[in-house]
Amino acid sequence: MKILIRNRQRYRPLDKKRLTKAADSILTFLNQTEAELSILFVGDKKMKELNSLYRGKNKSTDVLSFEAGIPIDDSTANNVLGDIVINIPRAESQANDYGLTFYEELYRLLIHGTLHLIGYDHELSKYEERKMKKKEEELFHAVTKMD
Repeated sequence: MKILIRNRQRYRPLDKKRLTKAADSILTFLNQTEAELSILFVGDKKMKELNSLYRGKNKSTDVLSFEAGIPIDDSTANNVLGDIVINIPRAESQANDYGLTFYEELYRLLIHGTLHLIGYDHELSKYEERKMKKKEEELFHAVTKMD
């Protein structure tokens, strides 16, 4: 398993070791132990720019996922899942709104983004939305228990 973390924001310092451990746990729980995942942390301005460029939505968001576009083959050691981009100021604000710690909210966003990369899509139907929400809750409880 390979997890690459890049911090391109100055809003708040991050504990990369803690985040790597959480991402490792998420991938393990999802049976993606041979996966490669890239995580980028940005500020609100950069997230708005990316959301506009890639989704045509001229507003900021909390998390974006970009599939690698490389077919995943369970028999190979280099399964590149893709990239997750997380908006740190938004994560901090949402943590306060949801009554979570800052790192709990980061875990929630990591889980959400990772599920998108392995094929979950809450925008397809109410059934898919419930299925993804249930998996998010299972993973969140497992990851926060290990933290």
